Amino acid sequence: MDWIEDQIEWIADGKKVAVGLTRFGMGKNLLLLPALSSISTRTEMRPLQERLGASFATTAIDWPGFGALPRPRIAWRPELYRTFLRFVTQSVVQPAATIAAGHGAGYALAVAAENPGGLGRLCLLSPTWRGPLPTMTGRRMALFRGLAKAVDLPLAGSFLYRLNVNSLVIGMMARGHVYADPAWLTPERMAEKRTVTDAPGARYASFRFVAGELDPFTDRDAFLESARRILTKILVVYGGGTPRKSKAEMTGLASLTNVRTVELPRGKLSFYEEFPNQTWETINPFLSESD
Repeated sequence: MDWIEDQIEWIADGKKVAVGLTRFGMGKNLLLLPALSSISTRTEMRPLQERLGASFATTAIDWPGFGALPRPRIAWRPELYRTFLRFVTQSVVQPAATIAAGHGAGYALAVAAENPGGLGRLCLLSPTWRGPLPTMTGRRMALFRGLAKAVDLPLAGSFLYRLNVNSLVIGMMARGHVYADPAWLTPERMAEKRTVTDAPGARYASFRFVAGELDPFTDRDAFLESARRILTKILVVYGGGTPRKSKAEMTGLASLTNVRTVELPRGKLSFYEEFPNQTWETINPFLSESD
């Protein structure tokens, strides 16, 4: 089987946005959605995609405003991401199941609640709905919105963004809540992550995510209610080392009758990238079940 690298064009606020995607495998269609973060792209799903491709036709796609391609200056906001995901499932791939990580999982929940069955069976990896700064402080603040708007400024915005994505900050972030093994982020992998942050226009969506301006929900109740409204089965998987505040949101889904949760013994927020074998072994039976 061959890996097929491609890109699509999507229109946001009247501007053309190039979005990268990767196809691999044969069988029922699976849609793979990466997390939203300063260093996330569809390539974080590649180890898992390789394993799933033995049984499924997989499509991993970047989120607009993220990825490695140039990105136009747009006031990125949740409405655009919900619209994009609806476009993908209607015009790019009609999935039998969707595997989504981080905020990508939050958007999968939001769109699936509006369109039952549109994303197929949901498999959510480290699902989140609240950005880093609101999670750290426990609340949304006007200051965060101001910082998100400031990043659009030609000089000050670029400086502010660089403070957030230098090697020191990325390393601290990765060791603190992304990867379980501090040594996993080798110099080669760090260079790959830095390439993502250097893409033209990267700052416009990236910093909005950090500030909580791209959160798919405004509170936990809305997050849980969306999951409750979904008629298809939902599998939630997270790593045992997931940061406490984030894990509390994930375990909150366990009380819902349509949700099955699995905590892996190792891993933090990006456990599926670091431990693809264990992730595949956990989700493959769920994806292969008959309704």
